[in-house]
Amino acid sequence: MLRIGPLEVRWYGLMYVLGFLAAAMILRAELIRKGGPVSTSALPEMTFKAILAVLVGGRLGHVLIYDPAYYWKFPLEAFATWHGGLSFHGGLIGLIVAGWIWCRRRHVHFLDIVYRPVENRGGWRLKSAAPMS
Repeated sequence: MLRIGPLEVRWYGLMYVLGFLAAAMILRAELIRKGGPVSTSALPEMTFKAILAVLVGGRLGHVLIYDPAYYWKFPLEAFATWHGGLSFHGGLIGLIVAGWIWCRRRHVHFLDIVYRPVENRGGWRLKSAAPMS
């Protein structure tokens, strides 16, 4: 898509960046609008750890799901991210695990963080682990 020296920006990389920005902006807006279990000052740390979890989980998922025999034979290739390979499944699992750990360390109910951006959208409502105000 775009080449800047040795760095090549591809469309799916741009989509990851836009997705991360959109998620952080939505969560921030909802925390400001409704209040929440964490302050907006925690968002930079939470966002950084979420991005890291998606990328590490996505790569690990790709390695374990799509061609484990190849990576077993050539384990250092698992770090060759310039060859591509991120798995949505791994990224989602990485995000869930990292989010759960982040919440446990801060004594925050996990569902209150996950549920906040989609609460009461489209006329449906999930049950939360803790009452929402």
